[in-house]
Amino acid sequence: MTNAERTPDWDRLGDPYASTEEERLAALVAILQAIPHVIDILAAVRDLKLPDAWLVSGGIYQTVWNVMTGRPVLHGIKDFDIIYFDGSDLSYEAEDTVIKRVNRALPDLANLLEVRNQARVHLWYEQRFGRPYRPLDCAMDSLTTYAARTHAVAACINEDGTLKPYAPFGLANLFGMRLVPNYVQPNEKTYVEKADRMKELWPELTVLPWTG
Repeated sequence: MTNAERTPDWDRLGDPYASTEEERLAALVAILQAIPHVIDILAAVRDLKLPDAWLVSGGIYQTVWNVMTGRPVLHGIKDFDIIYFDGSDLSYEAEDTVIKRVNRALPDLANLLEVRNQARVHLWYEQRFGRPYRPLDCAMDSLTTYAARTHAVAACINEDGTLKPYAPFGLANLFGMRLVPNYVQPNEKTYVEKADRMKELWPELTVLPWTG
């Protein structure tokens, strides 16, 4: 039995008053450590020594939901988002070089990887989404702009081999399977589209409406 399977009482972890954030962080670490392809991604990112690099969003929270609901660990996962922050070269060519390096390091997962330099998102965001996007200060700054607070979760492996999670809005909503809007950006369309897809894949999910 894996550490993830031994994690008790999902309902308690999803209740912000019945458990602590430290318990939720420990549960997240136990789940991720039990999933070989997640560890392979995290280890490769560390070994490539990309600046301020993390695995973020769906590859983490959807993995957790699959473990919680007993589904195959890749159920519903379209991609694994790897972000890093390198302000020294904002060209697409530099980013593309990093993308190719990551793909070579993880050939069996290359078709599921999406690698993006967060230092250059503001250069293409408005053309793609029709609204401006401020320059970010670091990779984790991007998590505060996600359409759902629930999605704002990241992990990396430190040089000493320990797994480091990060969730600026906490993890109660993730373990509670609640999709909660984040109003920092006018992302209602994105939020609704993602919510519809996720509700179909994980019917247990509670979706809070966008009211901002």
